[in-house]
Amino acid sequence: MIVLINPNSTTSMTDAMLRTARKTVPTARFEGWTSRDGPPSIQGAEDGILAEAPLLDLVVKASAEGASAIIIGCFDDTALNAARDIAICPVIGIGQAAYHFAAVAGRRFSVVTTLAVSVPILEANIGAYGLSGQLSKVRASGVPVLALEQDEHAATRQVIAEIERAASEDGIQSVVLGCGGMVDIEAKMRRTIGLPVIDGVRAAALIASQF
Repeated sequence: MIVLINPNSTTSMTDAMLRTARKTVPTARFEGWTSRDGPPSIQGAEDGILAEAPLLDLVVKASAEGASAIIIGCFDDTALNAARDIAICPVIGIGQAAYHFAAVAGRRFSVVTTLAVSVPILEANIGAYGLSGQLSKVRASGVPVLALEQDEHAATRQVIAEIERAASEDGIQSVVLGCGGMVDIEAKMRRTIGLPVIDGVRAAALIASQF
């Protein structure tokens, strides 16, 4: 059993990530858990702090119930190190998974995320993972996380426009989708920009299925 934990309380986002994981590795058994006591979305350090305690409670539960791996379904990799300290199975952040896929896809990559408040967090994570030398740019699309659910068509157009700018301006070999709520955009962009578009949920599902 692989448990995908959404650190925010938006159940529809959990459902979208779970569908993606199951489609990516149909032979694996995935469960999707929503942190009911988390914030509705995680945008910046303050939301991440609010999400930590209820997320870690679910990590303890998943580990105790025999999960073979746990996926943290937030691109900020919320409380990833703390989760690894308390789990007895591998814990995978969708951000870290996506960055490592991008690192083997080519020499340089860019990230397209939601709001500017998330940019410093993602840049710091990439540095902590030792991949700053392969990062071209973390780009904010200006789309709030919940807009990906509530105003899907307009939000998707805005994110796609930023992906296209990254592909044309950044000198990169891949683009990373910097939000778990962007899972459905990968399929739309896969054949349109001539570069790999990497979704962290798919990347994490593939890695988790190996344990």
